[in-house]
Amino acid sequence: MEIDFLQYQVRNGDTLTSIASRLGMTGEELKLFHNDHCEKMDRIWFENLNKVKTIFVPVHYKTEVQKEQERKNTLPSQLSPSFFATTYTVNESFESPFEDPVNIGYTIDLNLRKDQNKEQYIASYIQKDFTSDGNTPDDKISSLSIACMKSIMPLEFIINKHGKITGLADHKKITDTFIHQRKDLEEFYIGEVSQNYMNAFERNIKDESFLLQQFQSTLLFQTLFPKTDWFQKKTKWKEPLYFLQNSFPVQCEINIEQENGGENTVLMILNGKISELCTSQEILRGIRLNEKTSEPASGTIILEYTTHKKNKNLLQAKASVSLSHEGLSIHQHHINITQG
Repeated sequence: MEIDFLQYQVRNGDTLTSIASRLGMTGEELKLFHNDHCEKMDRIWFENLNKVKTIFVPVHYKTEVQKEQERKNTLPSQLSPSFFATTYTVNESFESPFEDPVNIGYTIDLNLRKDQNKEQYIASYIQKDFTSDGNTPDDKISSLSIACMKSIMPLEFIINKHGKITGLADHKKITDTFIHQRKDLEEFYIGEVSQNYMNAFERNIKDESFLLQQFQSTLLFQTLFPKTDWFQKKTKWKEPLYFLQNSFPVQCEINIEQENGGENTVLMILNGKISELCTSQEILRGIRLNEKTSEPASGTIILEYTTHKKNKNLLQAKASVSLSHEGLSIHQHHINITQG
């Protein structure tokens, strides 16, 4: 067992403050430390150490400022290319009283690079190897949907130095790529249903704001691309977060916890609770009615991040969203993002 204190022999003229100052602490801090480690009868209460022969002192004392700095040093403070791994495996599950549970899985490839001469980054994103309940979807619409998305990959997003996605790097390239790739898709996916789907897909990706919001409102992007200042916070704060894709961000009150995940890892947990006065129906429909309500939405969101203490690399990210109405769960969504 490691001993983190020793007995100091009090010398003539020593006071609590004089001893403490040599240790980089205050007299009050030294008094509390000694009293925590000594027998009840040996406790000290005064600055003067007359008749006190020994006092317990810490071997490696750290001030609160030093402890806080060490805590900050183990967590990401700004975005860098080393924050992300090149490949993550993703599993998502959806639960609702209105539909059967759904479990999907896929792989994403990421490449983050600094945008030259600008205070921002470009994230190249590829999503592939899609499965539903462990199987590759074989129905026509699911297959076509995956093929359409695959045809415009990789997508490139602009991310500011704080970790927030601010736009698409080259929207025209996305639309031009699909128009070119569509010819090949039409040779395989024939019929009116397929044509209507591809028409809708092309129409949607031409709307840059709509396309960007499609990604930003997913639990995947909300979890995978955290704001870097989240890692440095200690007190609760307000943050707009999405509970459903294609809905609006809901103001939440966030509390943060930090745990040592292991010798080289640290776990940060964000616990969010809806604080905005809106209804669950508004969230489900994605439309704010701006009317007073006696039944505000009840919902929670939990975000967990495991990062490496030294290189600040994101090892794992998890999230859980729960939305309820009058005490009954109406929507649950869970995601687990792991390296490799």
